[in-house]
Parts: sequence; structure tokens; C-alpha cells
Amino acid sequence: MEKYYKRWFVILASPAVLLFLLVIVIPFITGVIYSFTGWRGTYFIELVGGNPQRAEGFWDAFVGFKNYEQAFNSNEFKNAFVYTLKFTFVAVIVINIVSLSLALLLSRIQRFAGAFRAIYFLPNLLGGLALGFIWGFVFEIVFSQILFGSNGLISIPFLTHMTQDNVKALFALVMLATWQMAGYMLLIYINGLNNIPADVYEAAKIDGSNGTNTFFKITLPMLMPSITIVFFLTLANCFKLLDQNVALTNGNFGTRLLSLQILQTTQDTVPPNYGLAQAQAVIFFVLIAVVALIQLSITKKREVEA
Repeated sequence: MEKYYKRWFVILASPAVLLFLLVIVIPFITGVIYSFTGWRGTYFIELVGGNPQRAEGFWDAFVGFKNYEQAFNSNEFKNAFVYTLKFTFVAVIVINIVSLSLALLLSRIQRFAGAFRAIYFLPNLLGGLALGFIWGFVFEIVFSQILFGSNGLISIPFLTHMTQDNVKALFALVMLATWQMAGYMLLIYINGLNNIPADVYEAAKIDGSNGTNTFFKITLPMLMPSITIVFFLTLANCFKLLDQNVALTNGNFGTRLLSLQILQTTQDTVPPNYGLAQAQAVIFFVLIAVVALIQLSITKKREVEA
């Protein structure tokens, strides 16, 4: 019987493994190799006497770590790197606070709880470009001209023309990302809250624990598995944010995130320098991997302590 299951496991798993190799593994390895070359998308170049010339062969196009040196020396890449870190730091905190607060609220609602969950989840189904255009209209028309502009209901300068300023655009992107992701993370938190035994809360109530102590001593520690998942997802999604950045600001006013910076690198250089873009993508991958592993290590330790 065990041999029977093993035989069918290989047959059924082979298409998924093959697809994973073709779509993920092979392109990733190819991209890493191209990051060390003068790849221009359809041909390679080599440096002859310091001047770029079309390479006669693949091996003539290797430039070593020059693409990586150029990436680290690029002011555009540095600015996008710092801006991405700022955005991710703020967005991860806000998304988790909002989604956890909504989960705690919905866990106490008896009627129409399912309907509220569905409503909060709906923005996650919209595409990034659509969200960006929707919120671009909200920021530039509703906020700037109707509600908070000089001729609006309330004059709040910070909430006007939020897509045309470096600092304002960061908070605009945070608002957009929170509106999109909070509903999805809400479901994970609700599932975690439902897995906490009710008798634990009853025991805490008998011992005289108030709401604050119960939250920090019982709810949060026992919710750490869900927190681990949500933090990982929000970190990865915020670091990789692209469509929303394109639709909302298109990287103008110093608002490029790293994903958009990598995309724009192929357009800022003539001819397009895909080797440099690939080097930036490899650096981006390493950054996400390191941050995610550190986060998983920290939150996993908290799970053990809980």
C-alpha cells in the first residue's frame, strides 16, 4: 500500500514540480547569472577599452560585480531603498494594528459578522492598478478639492495633493496598502482568536484580570502563530509593492519603491541595461529574505515563550 501511494504521489506531484522549476527556479538562476553580464534584453555587450561593444559570445559579456557596484553607487537606487524601508516599517505597523483591532471587534459581534468579514475582504480582490487609480482620485479630487482643500469643508493642508509630495505620498501609500491588505490579515487574526480556548478567558476573569491584562497576558501570547504569519505576509507584500506605486505616483516626487526602481532602470538607461536591473533585483531578493528570516526567528521564539 505504501508503494502504491508513493507511486501516485510522484505522478501527481510531477506537474507542479515541473511548473515550479520552469516558472520560479530556472528564471531565478538565469537572472542571477545575467546580473553579472552586460545583458541588454536581446543581446550582450562587453567593455573593450572602457567602451561598450556588442559581445560576440555569451562569455565575453561577463562584467563581474560591476553591475552591483553601479547599483550601490546609484543615488536613485539608494533613495528607493531608503523610501521602501520607511514605507514598509510604517505600513506593517499600521496594517497589523488595524487588522487586529477589526478582528477583536468582529469577534465580539454576533449578528452579521460574516457579512462584515466579506466587506472588509473585498478590497483584497481588486488589482493593484485599479486600487491606485481609485485612491489617486480620492486623494486628488475628494481630499484636495472637496473635503480638506482651501475651499473644502475643513482646511487640512497635509491631506491635500498627497501624491505630489515625498512625505505625503508615503502615508498615501500606507493608507492604500492598509485598505487593501487589512481585510485579508483580519481573517487570519480571527482564526487565531477562535483557536484560543474560552476557558482560559473564564479563568482570567475569575482571577480578577481586567481587559488590558487579559489582552497582553493571554490574547497576544496565544495569538503569536497568527502574528508570525501576518507579519511575514505584510513584510513581503509591502516590500514588493509595485502596481499601486505605479498607478498612484509613478515614482514621481521621489516616491519610487524598489520594485518600481528595478522596472524603471531598464527605461532610464539607453540601451536598456537589464544586467543592472537584475543586479538590483538580486539585492532586493536578499534584502527581503534577510528581513523575513529575522522576523520569523523573532516571532517564532515568542511562540515558544507563549
